[in-house]
Amino acid sequence: MIEVKIPKTQQEWDSYYDLRYRILREPLGKERGSERNEGDETATHFALFENKELIAVARLDRVDETTCQARFVAVEAHLQGQGYGKKIMITLENEAVALGYRKLVLHARDYALPFYEKLGYTLVGPSYKLFDVLQHFEMFKILAH
Repeated sequence: MIEVKIPKTQQEWDSYYDLRYRILREPLGKERGSERNEGDETATHFALFENKELIAVARLDRVDETTCQARFVAVEAHLQGQGYGKKIMITLENEAVALGYRKLVLHARDYALPFYEKLGYTLVGPSYKLFDVLQHFEMFKILAH
């Protein structure tokens, strides 16, 4: 059974941050705590569980009155390519619409661009480098209301 929920218990939060770190920072050899946690208190966090196992995480941040941003979209490495990324993105989009946002932006690595393009995102161009190593690209999608 697949369940999407906002982490509530300390154990769920620890798992959320652990997955976020392992997928997004550990491969770069960065220390725990380098996940750019600013804004966590005001963001909406999502965790995707299957049979009570955490398999994907994401965060939705407010940019302005009409725009929000998807951050920390991460799927367990051994499960990537099995549709969990799409499920968590659909959840983010639905939540964004429910909150009244009209536009969702994100910053993706080059290998993820085809995935987001299939979901209807438009490439804007290069955005920033993570740890001055990995180039990211800004993308956006106008949300249906």
